[in-house]
Amino acid sequence: MKQRIWAVLAFVAVLDGCVWRYSLTGGGLPSHIRNAAILPFENETGSTDLQREIAEGLRKAFSARLGLREAAEDKATAIVRGTIVLYEMDAPIAFSANPAQATSSRRRLLVRVDVEIYDQVKGRILWSRKGISAEGDYAENDEVSGRRQAVARIVSDIIEGAQSQW
Repeated sequence: MKQRIWAVLAFVAVLDGCVWRYSLTGGGLPSHIRNAAILPFENETGSTDLQREIAEGLRKAFSARLGLREAAEDKATAIVRGTIVLYEMDAPIAFSANPAQATSSRRRLLVRVDVEIYDQVKGRILWSRKGISAEGDYAENDEVSGRRQAVARIVSDIIEGAQSQW
């Protein structure tokens, strides 16, 4: 009976070691990346709020999903920078049911960014992607909700893409 208990405990210990080792290999951040500076994205569009919303979304996601603290650019181990290259709105996607007057009830906007995450310790680009796009649908006169949807998708795409490439 004691031999079985010891055998089971040994098996569990080995399995636990394998699971622990497996969970630390593969994607994820390089071990020396401890914090990040999220720089304001260059903005080639007319939307003034978009730059701030993307930066705030990235700060929250880098902390919550990647466990990185925010740091000043000169002290950060990684720098996130990018360009907002497109902000296109007012594409109608749904119309009212009134045949006498065709008015749009839903609209869609599109946001496109180019992003780079730079490793300041090793002096190289960790991850970059051009043309990350996201759409956001919104009710007439509620552009903010559509923009929030698009920003959330872009932030998620940046986090997921960067994790899978490191």
